[in-house]
Order: sequence, then C-alpha cells, then structure tokens
Amino acid sequence: VQLQASGGGLVQAGGSLRLSCAHSGFTLDYAIGWFRQAPGKEREGVSCISSSGGSTYYADSVKGRFTISEDNAKNTVYLQMNSLEPEDTAIYYCAALTRKPVAESTGAWYDPEVYDFWGQGTLVTVSS
Repeated sequence: VQLQASGGGLVQAGGSLRLSCAHSGFTLDYAIGWFRQAPGKEREGVSCISSSGGSTYYADSVKGRFTISEDNAKNTVYLQMNSLEPEDTAIYYCAALTRKPVAESTGAWYDPEVYDFWGQGTLVTVSS
C-alpha cells in the first residue's frame, strides 16, 4: 500500500491550492482522509471521501472552502483548497481507511486512529 501526497506550497491569504493523494495497493471499499498538523498542535481531520457511494466529510473549519474529490481512473484523491487563511498553514497528510466495514469507521473519519496507512506530508504555508 502506498499513498503519495503532493501539491503543497506557499500561497497568499485568499489564494488556492490543490493537493493530490495518489494511492495504490487497495481497491473497492476504502476511504481516503486528509489531515493536517500545525506546529505545536495535534493532527486534525480536514476531510474524507469514501470510495463506495462517494460520501464526503468536512471539518467545520473548512466547510465551504475545501472540496474533496476522487479520480478513480487515476487512483488519486484531490483536496481543492480555496479562500486559504493563515490558520490553514500546516503539514497536510493523506491516509487510507481500509478496515472493513469501512462504512462503520467513516463515522469517525476525523479520528487518525481509524486509518490504516499514511502517506508523507506536504507543507502548505499561507501568508497574510
């Protein structure tokens, strides 16, 4: 199983970035989550998408600004981040939830403990 996050960078407040999470090693029933961790803070669930049914979940802090989507043909999950704020500055990680039944675990999509595999992080810096 592999997850490769990319797309981070430096952007001004109000700008946009699109993160990508290319994954391999699992198919069918799974969920991909995005988390972020700012210096001195705990890892925070940002968003999640389930492969079956395409249900999506968002943290209140990013609702209306971030959009998660998946291109099944490319095995890649995207996180489109608009109207970025300095508070969004963090290392962003993608993770895979594969333990069955996935539908039960996605109820706690924001909990890092329910995820089985993690990719490396990609740094997002939003300047004011």
